[in-house]
Amino acid sequence: MSHSPENKPELRPLRSDEEALPYSKYYYRPVAPPNPKLIEILNRGPMDPAKALLPENINDLLDPGHHEVETGYCILDNGAGYVAVNNVFPGCTVDMMRWWFAWHAAGPGLRYKIWFPPGHVTIAVSDQAYAKLHDPDIPLEQKSQNIDHFVREDVGGGAEDIIISFLDPQQMGFDMSRFHEPNVLAVFGGYGVSESVEHRGMKAPAIMCHFCRAMEGGVEFRTRFWMGYRINKGMAMCTLPPGVRIPVEAPMGLAYHNVMEYSNLASFLPEIYAEMGPAI
Repeated sequence: MSHSPENKPELRPLRSDEEALPYSKYYYRPVAPPNPKLIEILNRGPMDPAKALLPENINDLLDPGHHEVETGYCILDNGAGYVAVNNVFPGCTVDMMRWWFAWHAAGPGLRYKIWFPPGHVTIAVSDQAYAKLHDPDIPLEQKSQNIDHFVREDVGGGAEDIIISFLDPQQMGFDMSRFHEPNVLAVFGGYGVSESVEHRGMKAPAIMCHFCRAMEGGVEFRTRFWMGYRINKGMAMCTLPPGVRIPVEAPMGLAYHNVMEYSNLASFLPEIYAEMGPAI
């Protein structure tokens, strides 16, 4: 498995209507190098599962400081996959992050493609969700909550169709009495179900949490994935049958992909926000 961004000649050609969009230039830019510090950590191999954050302890993210392992991947004792990545966004604000998570789903699929051209194929939302994204009376932070994204992407193991159900922090299990600055700026997360395009019927659930916190000169993006889990009535549930273990290649591939896609986003988010934001 390759853990370096694909070269520009391998990109899918854009349609003429996509070429005409003002942000098509971002599609053809060379993909930004992945954060070398994070890649070096992942290259060491799987982390100790005993140092993973379990989903039922999600409120530990609200504690000051950092966990012993902020970047790594492993298979948990129950067979589920775990990913942690601490991406950084110099020169970015939480409003830029909130805008991006709404804007990239609120228009043509090219908005999703430019995020990470080698692996992001397209995105769609329902008519109701589209109206929500463009409703000026709905606060920006709520436009990435209680909404479903339908995406196709390749995280390294072939194209997948993924339904991502974004939730609000309380639905994810966060203690709202502690959910405030400086503990946290915002959370973008929920749960998703992915299905291989090549092998239909093979569906895989996962909980996703992107925990945004202020750092000097920007924001940090503390990501956690729990593969094999879903959220039901505010509770994390492992859906794996007894004895089933997710192959370690799954969280490994997702960890590398996460570093690559967010390193690329960090390279142009302030620029595209200045050009296109804050309008959706």
